[in-house]
Amino acid sequence: MRPNGLARAALRFRPSAFVGTFVALVMAAAIVSACGILLETGVRAEVPPGRYAGAPVVAAADQRAHYGKGDSADSEPVPDRARLDAALVAKAATAPGARTAVPDVTFPVTGPHGPLTAHNWSATAFTGERLTAGRAPGPGEVVLSRAEAGTRVTLTTPDGTHTYRVSGTTAAPGVWFTDPEAVRLSGHPGRIDAIAVLPKPGVTTGTLAAQVAHALGGQAEIHTGDGRGTVADPTLDEAKEVLTGIGGSFGGIATVVAMFTAAGTIALAVGQRAREFALLRAIGTTPRQIRRTIATETLLAAPLAAALGCLPGTALAAWWLDQLRDRGAVPEQVDLAVSWIPLVSATGAVLLTALLSGYLAAHRSSRIKPGQALSEASVERLRVGWIRTPLGLAAVAGGCVCAALAASLTGEDAANAALGVVVLFMLAVGLLGPLVARACAALFGLPLRGAGASAALAAANSRTNARRLASAITPIVLAMAFSSVLVFLHTSEDHVTAQQQRDGITADHIVTAPDGGPGLAPDAVRRAAGTPEVTAAVGLLKTSVLVPGAGGALEAATAQGVTGSARDLAAVQDLDVRTGRLSLTQGEIAVDASLADTADVRVGDRLHLRLPDGTKAAPRVVATYGRGLGLAQVTLSRADLAGHVTSAYDTELWTKGGTTAALKTLGTVQDRSGYTTAQSVDRELNAWANNLMAAVLGGFAAVAAVNTLVMTVLDRRRELGTLRLIGSTRRQVMRMIRWEALLVALAGIALGTAIALATLVPMMNGLTGQGPYIPPLTYGAFAGTIVALGLTAVTLPAKAALRRETLDE
Repeated sequence: MRPNGLARAALRFRPSAFVGTFVALVMAAAIVSACGILLETGVRAEVPPGRYAGAPVVAAADQRAHYGKGDSADSEPVPDRARLDAALVAKAATAPGARTAVPDVTFPVTGPHGPLTAHNWSATAFTGERLTAGRAPGPGEVVLSRAEAGTRVTLTTPDGTHTYRVSGTTAAPGVWFTDPEAVRLSGHPGRIDAIAVLPKPGVTTGTLAAQVAHALGGQAEIHTGDGRGTVADPTLDEAKEVLTGIGGSFGGIATVVAMFTAAGTIALAVGQRAREFALLRAIGTTPRQIRRTIATETLLAAPLAAALGCLPGTALAAWWLDQLRDRGAVPEQVDLAVSWIPLVSATGAVLLTALLSGYLAAHRSSRIKPGQALSEASVERLRVGWIRTPLGLAAVAGGCVCAALAASLTGEDAANAALGVVVLFMLAVGLLGPLVARACAALFGLPLRGAGASAALAAANSRTNARRLASAITPIVLAMAFSSVLVFLHTSEDHVTAQQQRDGITADHIVTAPDGGPGLAPDAVRRAAGTPEVTAAVGLLKTSVLVPGAGGALEAATAQGVTGSARDLAAVQDLDVRTGRLSLTQGEIAVDASLADTADVRVGDRLHLRLPDGTKAAPRVVATYGRGLGLAQVTLSRADLAGHVTSAYDTELWTKGGTTAALKTLGTVQDRSGYTTAQSVDRELNAWANNLMAAVLGGFAAVAAVNTLVMTVLDRRRELGTLRLIGSTRRQVMRMIRWEALLVALAGIALGTAIALATLVPMMNGLTGQGPYIPPLTYGAFAGTIVALGLTAVTLPAKAALRRETLDE
C-alpha cells in the first residue's frame, strides 16, 4: 500500500477536510508574512539625505537615550531632536581631510505671510541655495524668499518679535540669519542641529568620516550615505520602533495565534479520519505508513497554501504601511521592504506547523492496536492526556499568578504583567480544550434539555463529542479574548481621559496656534492677561519627556511647561493634587501619582528624567496629582523645557474669563467643550493601531472558527442522514444544528470574555486606578457577530448535506 496513493485518495474523497486545512494554512501564512515584512521594513527603513545630500559626512547627536548597563542596557528614541554643542564645529574642522565644517540650525518662525523655516546662512554651502538678489545677511539682516532687498520685515521667533532688514532674496522658501543670530534665536542657544563636513579634493568619504570621528572623540555620531537621512528626519528612529514593534511584538503574538489555530484545524481534520485510520490498521497498514500518508497530504497542501498566503500577506503589509504613513507615524519616504526572508520564514513556519500538528494528531491512531482503534473511532476517548493536561493546568496556574501579580502592581508594571494573563489562559484553553468543552457542554446544555427534542439532542451531541466541540470553541475564544483586550484597553483609557478632562479643565477659553503655525507668540500670555475680564492666563508648552518606568526602562510621558504662576494654573486646571504643593519654580516638578508610583518617587525626591532632547535632568518632586492622563503626566516650568525642544513656542493658552472676540487676535479660540472634543479625535487616531490589530487577530480567529464549523458539519453527513432515516424532519435536524452552533458561540463568548476581564481588570487598575470600561454596544457587536457567523457557518453546509437522502459520506 503506497502512502502517496492514500494521500491522493484522501484529497479526492474528503475534499472538505483538505479545503478547511488549506484555508487555515493560507490565513496563517498571510499573517506571518505580513508581520515579517513589516519587521524587515522597520529594520531596513531609510529616508533620503534631504538637505544633507551635498554633505558627504554629517555629524549629529545620538537620537536615543541610553539606560542600563551590561546585558540590561537598552535605549529609547528621544521625543524631540537631540542637538550638539556648537563648539564641536571647530573640532570637526580640524580633521585633516576637512575643507570646512558647517553648522546647521533649523527652527520655525512666523513671517508676514505665515510660518517659515529658518536656517543659518552658512548652511547654504552644502544645501545649494543661491541669492537671486542682494547679498548675504549681516547682523540685524535676513535673506528671505518672496521679498525685496532693502525692505524691512517683522519676524516672530522663539526669542521674540523683531524687525530685520532684507539683505538679499532667494528662490527657495525660507529665511536665513547669520550663524550667531540663528543659534541665539533658535530657542536653544549654544546648540546646533548637526555639522556638515565638506572634504578637500581627493579625500574619500570613508577617510573623512574616520577623521571627523577621531576629531570629535565620540561626542557625536558620524553619518554617511543613506545614514544621513536619519539626521534629516529624526522621526525615522521612532518610525523604526513602530514598525519593529508591530512586526516583532504584535507579530510574535499573531504568529503564535495563527500557528495555534492552524494546528487546531489540522488536528481536527486528522481526528475526523479516526475511523479511516482504524480500518487501515485493521487491514494491515503499518503505523509508519499512516504517518507517511499524513505527511504526504500535508506536503500536498502546505507549500501551495503558504505560497498563496504570502500574496495577501504582502498586500496587507503594504496597506498597513500606507496607513501608518497617512497618520504620520512613518515618514513618507520609507518604502516597503520585501525580500525572500519573511516569505521563506512564513512558508517554513506553516510547513513545520502542518507537519508537526498532523503527526501529533495521528500519533495515537497510528500506534494503537487495530481492534482498539476501531473501538475508539466509534466512541470518543474520554481519557485525560498525561502531557496536555499537566501543561494546561500549569498554564491556568501561571495565568492566575500573573493576574494576582498585576493586581498588586501599578502603572506599566501592571500592564506588562497583565499581558501574560491573556496568553497563558489562551494556552490553557487550547491544551485543556476537550475538558473545557465538556464542562461548557454540561453547563450550557442544562437549559437546552427542556427546550425540545432538537435542543436536547444538541446538548447530548456536545457532551459526547467534546473534541469536536473544543475545535470549534477555541478560535472563538481567541477572537473574543484578543479583540476585547485590544479594543477595550483603549475605550477604558479614553473613558478615564475624557472624565479627567471634564473634571480638570476649569478654563473658560483655550487658545491654540492658527492652523500651520509653529505656536503662539512669545508675548501671548502677557497680552491675554491684559485682556478685559481675564482673571488668569497661562501658556502651556506641550511636549514629552522620558521618565523611569518598569524595570528601570525609560518611558515617554506627556509634559506641560507652564508660563505663569501656580495660582493662575490652579485657576484654569484642577490637577487634583494628592500630595505636596504645586510650584512652578525652576528645578521643581509635579507628576501624576501613577507615574510617581512606577518611578518610585515621593514628594521631596529627585526624579531622574530625560528632557525632550535627551538631556539628563533631576528636578525635585514638589507635588503628585491624579489627573495626569487627561491633562499632562508631568508639570514644570516652561523655562525648564523651552531650551530643549525644536519649537520653543507655547502650544496653548488657557484663560479664566474673557471673551472669544477679545482673544481671537491671539489664535484659534475654543471653549472647554470644544477643546475636549478635539482631544477626543486625537485619542481616536492614537487608538487606530489597537483597533487594527484587534481586527487582524479577531478577523483571523473568526474566519478560522467559521472554517472549523463548516468542516465539522460536512464531516457529519452520515450522522445527519441517519437522523433523517429514523424519522427526523429537516427542520428538526436544522434546529439541532443551530442549537449546537449557539452553544458553541455562547461558550466561546463566555470564555473569551472571562479571559479578557482577567486581563483588563488588573491592567486598568494599574494604569488608571479604575476598572475597565466596556461600551455595551461595542461588546454587543462583538458577541452578535460571533453568534451570526456561527449560525451562518453551520446552516449553509447543513442544508447542502441534507439535500441528499443518503448515508454515504
